[in-house]
Amino acid sequence: MTLYEFNILDLNNRMEVINKKGVYLDNYITNYLKFNVYAVDMFFVEVEYNKQLNKITNIRSFIGGYLLDKYSDFSINDF
Repeated sequence: MTLYEFNILDLNNRMEVINKKGVYLDNYITNYLKFNVYAVDMFFVEVEYNKQLNKITNIRSFIGGYLLDKYSDFSINDF
């Protein structure tokens, strides 16, 4: 599956792909939101879950870049 094919799916079908093909990598938790990141084929998918609403509020797909930064223990300030 390509990133484009994934992006044209509706929310339910995206979640089905994540559940079947996604490899869980990490999570990031704030006061109100929890983010899980998955690898699907040759791209990443971030699932945003709102704790107060008790539902998934967003799914972002991407190749790489700054969206992966929050999952890294490495900080530019470590230098």
